[in-house]
Amino acid sequence: MEDLKIHQKPILKNPKMILGFSGWMDGGNVSTGAISYLKNKLHAKKFAEIDEQPFYLFNFPGAMEEIAQFRPNAEIKDGLLIGFNYPKNEFFYDTRNNLILFSGKEPNISWKAYAACLFKIAEEFQVKKICFSGSVAGLIPHSRRVRISCYFSSKNQKINVNNHDIRFSNYRGPASLTTLLTKIASEKNIEMTNFVAEIPMYIQTQNPKGIKAVIEKMIQTMDIDIDLSDLDKEISTFEKRIDNLVQQQPQLSEQVKKLEKNYDEAYFDEKGGFEEWLKHHGIDKL
Repeated sequence: MEDLKIHQKPILKNPKMILGFSGWMDGGNVSTGAISYLKNKLHAKKFAEIDEQPFYLFNFPGAMEEIAQFRPNAEIKDGLLIGFNYPKNEFFYDTRNNLILFSGKEPNISWKAYAACLFKIAEEFQVKKICFSGSVAGLIPHSRRVRISCYFSSKNQKINVNNHDIRFSNYRGPASLTTLLTKIASEKNIEMTNFVAEIPMYIQTQNPKGIKAVIEKMIQTMDIDIDLSDLDKEISTFEKRIDNLVQQQPQLSEQVKKLEKNYDEAYFDEKGGFEEWLKHHGIDKL
């Protein structure tokens, strides 16, 4: 498989694999941000990569602002080219948690060949569980807990997450690469779980709250030993910054209040009352 380059083969025993992709379902950098956080926190080491050349369109007709996101990135400083970077698709490993992490960019073309590279790694290391985490923009306020939806490659997996405050996805529309991966995983008898965080559509920056929410679900379902407390300070700073920006815009402030009201009413209807709402927000009593 020429497109897959394995630089070394770490000793792992039936590891779990976690995937993150930029592009589709990476609002607030939740997908790539979760992988970046885990990679740095666990001191994971790179061991393989996928060649970028067969999988991306770098040049095609269109307005400059539309096609800029497809181009490689370059950096020029004081008249000197100091950087030229193609999209990266890299595998990392953590022996303590018996974990493989993958961070990549959803390919423009040749999805099946790209997927074959991912499942080649799964085959080489006898991976039986794969997890993807991503996000979608929705009608949710930043001041409430992140809602998580999920879908699976097999019915049996639903039993394991019934008590984790997760919604089961209902969707019909354009498919993502991870949907194809879920289909292939099912055919290969590999369990694949997709966690999707719903994040506020009015925030266009990295969302640490969404990143923590999806990692928490992965910890619950994939037995990862990691302390996320360092994210709490980042989340607190993030929420205060958003609160200040919202307060400066009366129209947006009113919209956020409506979103909060709708969120709370929906939670009452789904979970059955005020006590559950308090518990959901970590409040023991008033």
